[in-house]
Amino acid sequence: MTAITIGQVKEPPVPEPVEPDDATIIKDGYDPRLANADLAPLKHQTWSWYNIFAFWMSDVHSVGGYVTAGSLFALGIASWQVFIALIVGIVIVQALVNLIAKPSQRAGVPFPVTMRFVFGVKGANIPAIIRGIIAVAWYGVQTYLASESLNIIFLKFIPAAQPLATDYSFLGLSALGWISYGILWVAQACVFWTGMDTIRKFIDWAGPLVYAVMFILAIYLVARAGGLGAIDLNLSSGRPMGFMESIPVMITAIALVVSYFSGPMLNFGDFSRYGKTYGAVKRGNFWGLPVNFLVFSLLTVVCASATVPVFGELITDPIKTVERIDTPFAILLGGLTFVVATVGINIVANFVSPAFDFSHVNPRKISWRTGGMIAAVGSVIITPWNWYSNDQAIHYTLDLLGSLIGPLFGILVAGYFVVSHQRIAVDDMFTMDPRGRYWYRNGFNPNAVLAIVLAGVPSIVCAVLPSPLKQMGVINVTWLSNFSWFIGAGLGFLFFALLEAKRPQMVPLAADDPSVNDGAAIKD
Repeated sequence: MTAITIGQVKEPPVPEPVEPDDATIIKDGYDPRLANADLAPLKHQTWSWYNIFAFWMSDVHSVGGYVTAGSLFALGIASWQVFIALIVGIVIVQALVNLIAKPSQRAGVPFPVTMRFVFGVKGANIPAIIRGIIAVAWYGVQTYLASESLNIIFLKFIPAAQPLATDYSFLGLSALGWISYGILWVAQACVFWTGMDTIRKFIDWAGPLVYAVMFILAIYLVARAGGLGAIDLNLSSGRPMGFMESIPVMITAIALVVSYFSGPMLNFGDFSRYGKTYGAVKRGNFWGLPVNFLVFSLLTVVCASATVPVFGELITDPIKTVERIDTPFAILLGGLTFVVATVGINIVANFVSPAFDFSHVNPRKISWRTGGMIAAVGSVIITPWNWYSNDQAIHYTLDLLGSLIGPLFGILVAGYFVVSHQRIAVDDMFTMDPRGRYWYRNGFNPNAVLAIVLAGVPSIVCAVLPSPLKQMGVINVTWLSNFSWFIGAGLGFLFFALLEAKRPQMVPLAADDPSVNDGAAIKD
């Protein structure tokens, strides 16, 4: 044992260096508590605008997207007003996505690492954990939705499977449901495990495939209905509204569209980091959001409208539509397509992101792949089929989701565009040195932590409290819950900007500062 004399200062142990990687840049000074081969800046950003376009196709072309678009017609406004709300909502999403994409694309790092310049190198675990939990919940929901499509195929082609769907169940899910859920769980894990390049290739063809089948389904249903002339494209229900009366409802529909995409918006930095240029990312966002979403919404309306003359009732769930078709090949093709569509959105929106989040918590012990498997296991533990079963649940989930991630969105945008003037010292996001720019106070930026509390509490209250108040007969402010994302994002932006102005923690970098190494000099 080595003796230590009185007054001698024992030097802290030197951390082992991070292993280098072919895909990322890992410098000698990067602390292993903050860096691994998955979190470090990319050496090469290779995704084109089409890859970003395909990413949004996989996000939009899902059972959840189909049902959400269809459910807007139940709000009572005319069909043309629903389309205006859809277009306005998706254009807002496009503008917001362009904002959230920039810091990650410039720095070449995923969302949780980007948050270090705002929250501090330790404080960034706060948004990482919040986002990881949300993604796990959605991962379970999307896997469950896809498993229902697989159930239909089993029941149609293997009639002996019927007792598994009706006679046996565990934790609220039938035996057949468990089999389908397990098959998809394993399939998604296999795609994920092979890495981001395989995921990119998967989404490159998954989105177009869904489009092709949606067109085939629309043509089939229209032909069965007797042509477009036999179809009433007005899906609106309830009494007709006057123009002024319909304005608040249209605004609500716009808010629901933005809320539906609030998760992918916040997660987008995990994918924009791979974009060749910021210009390529914006181009992919344009084709993938307003253009793609409008065409998909039109197909949704045509398919849903045609179910009335064909099946005698309005069906806004594509899985149920496919189930009613009496042609085995159509059921097989439609069922498998919606399985692929839902798997696509699940991987890009709810598998990749929590993988980065959980890896960020402990980079030395949790790799990106390990983080993804933690998310996959968590998706089973929460038994999503027990709380996700109707349109009201969809909207309630969207509101609660928005209330949790809205403040994170607002704080990041304020930090990057207002406080730091779009300049980041990337190397400082990977050091535990108290002299680092993003160490702040013991690794935490107190302004960011306080801002998320100040913005998060009222946002959650707006999402959760209105419904119980209405049931108790106190006051009807249920409309407020539809705007929880906007409230959270706006308050997060405002509080963080004000706190940084009053008691600054972030020191803006000058344009010629040599530590600015985030690619900001690249011209798009």
